[in-house]
Amino acid sequence: MDEEKNMTPGLDLHAKMEALLFYYGEPIPIKKMANVLGIKKDECEAALLEWEAALKNSGSRGVALLHSDDMVQLVTKSELKDIGEKVLKEEIRENLTPATLETLALVAYLGPLPRSTVDYIRGVNSSFTLRNLVMRGLIDRDQEGNMYSYRPSFAFLKHMGIEKTGDLPEFDHFHTILKRFEAQSVESQSIENVSMADPISPAA
Repeated sequence: MDEEKNMTPGLDLHAKMEALLFYYGEPIPIKKMANVLGIKKDECEAALLEWEAALKNSGSRGVALLHSDDMVQLVTKSELKDIGEKVLKEEIRENLTPATLETLALVAYLGPLPRSTVDYIRGVNSSFTLRNLVMRGLIDRDQEGNMYSYRPSFAFLKHMGIEKTGDLPEFDHFHTILKRFEAQSVESQSIENVSMADPISPAA
């Protein structure tokens, strides 16, 4: 029974890490990860090493942790990468799906913007869809510090027959509406980060 109690906190922390990395979908600084989870950086690093070994030795998990300097990301295990490549190739060959068109419209009317804003407005994880659009050359991904932002590509503008995104149909109208959602996204993330990083203890 005591052993089970000792294991539970570690398992809970790994679950939170997995949820955070899945939601983030891109490399995240370990320091930021620790802050969001409300733990110390060295505690976060130790838990990551423990979890990384567990994933590596598990034959029933298809994901692994990728470390690069002080960044970490949840990725597909290298021996299974052909599955993702096959899906991507099929997606690229096919016509744009409603989800892809929806994401493309958000980037076109609101970009450059981070994936977190796209996720907030669509209500789902959009990392795969954004990657699909980047592979198609319809949007570009730029790194800004520790984050990535997405914007329409020149190929997209050329395909649409316009010189700038401002020439899109009813651009001002839809841009204004989407800006309101973007503001809500920023506010929501700020509240979430504060609540997770500095949880309020229940009254005694």
